[in-house]
Amino acid sequence: MNTPTIHPVVLCGGSGTRLWPLSRKAFPKQFAPIVGNKSLLHLTLERLATLNRTITCVASEEHRFLVREAIENAHAQGRQILEPVPRNTAAAMAAAALLAEPDDLLLFAPADHHIPDVALFEATMRSGVEAALAGKIVTFGIAPSFPSTAYGYIEAAGATGHGPSHAVARFVEKPTAAVAQTLILQGNYCWNAGIFLVQARTLVAALRTHAPDILATCERATAAVSVDGSFVRLDREAFEGCRSDSIDYAVLEKHADVAVVRFEGAWSDVGSWNAVAQLHPADEAGNRVSGAGSVLNSRNTFVHAPHRPVVALGTEDLIIVDTPDAVLVAGADCAEQVAEVVRMLAREGTVEATEHRRVVRPWGAYDSIDTGERFQVKHLTVKPGGKLSLQMHHHRAEHWIVVKGTAKATRGGEVLLVRENESI
Repeated sequence: MNTPTIHPVVLCGGSGTRLWPLSRKAFPKQFAPIVGNKSLLHLTLERLATLNRTITCVASEEHRFLVREAIENAHAQGRQILEPVPRNTAAAMAAAALLAEPDDLLLFAPADHHIPDVALFEATMRSGVEAALAGKIVTFGIAPSFPSTAYGYIEAAGATGHGPSHAVARFVEKPTAAVAQTLILQGNYCWNAGIFLVQARTLVAALRTHAPDILATCERATAAVSVDGSFVRLDREAFEGCRSDSIDYAVLEKHADVAVVRFEGAWSDVGSWNAVAQLHPADEAGNRVSGAGSVLNSRNTFVHAPHRPVVALGTEDLIIVDTPDAVLVAGADCAEQVAEVVRMLAREGTVEATEHRRVVRPWGAYDSIDTGERFQVKHLTVKPGGKLSLQMHHHRAEHWIVVKGTAKATRGGEVLLVRENESI
């Protein structure tokens, strides 16, 4: 018997403001190097590649080059479905299902989760295939390790008779601490991870029943796509008319045929700096360090310092995050309030609230090192074979110095090779 092919679909939306200053609107957390100098999207793609190396990503138009770079770094392949505006998971999943073959078995996974046990993840996803082929929407619940108030819960009922799946009795909103304690003691509740396995035709039928307006607008948006290489652009006018809703509210909480498979491994949605800290080993005093950080006479301090030495001396219960253009110092008990800081900085017009110094482009990236009166210095990284567009400037001069590699430069009618330590 042939093993059914699983088609992974990565949902790359989200602004990730809770991990500022590393994550920003123009560079959300799924793209930031957080674990072992790899981004969460990179790790997600590597994890899903054990199921199928051809992966679809649903992403924002403005993040398309970041997604493409992650796909290349993870040695995966596939296409990107580009959303002209964010419309939450129901619309993203609807578009992916409509652009797939009706019998395709789609595995929807968020781009920003950390799941270290890849083998267990793969085995758990495959264990949901039988139920999905039987016409169920299969969701994967996380075995809860503590009474969290930050996650929704899924109540599992009796076995479905299809593999290890159980019928879903109900979905529970993020509970109070007391309710969360009661739920996990019952033993049949798990955290809602937002990972789904479903045939495309099953999802489309469920949307037609429970969210026909979302499906109708996505049908119009996918009927008029434009294709540019691996980029599939949805029709802007049609997609803008779609209401924003999560798949949980739009479909799952109303649908009768939902099953849950329990995942018993470690999992994190990396939703705060405290969660990031937990991904790093602690010393005897509870300190955790990433990169070039150091601690001395400190307790329960997390230092994230990927670029330069950052020293915490005599600190306690602190989070310290260093980036080239912004630094966060916060009490560990205030980690959930970082998004408020971002909103405050945005109101004040602080560019660093949403933008990084380093900007990704199709040909590579540039970093604005210094700016002053009548000058700007940028460090450009051009991919092998990368090509910048030809430009003409009437009111400024540009001086280029090659520090590594060889560049073929066009100046007027001349084409010249510029080597290391040479300039033009």
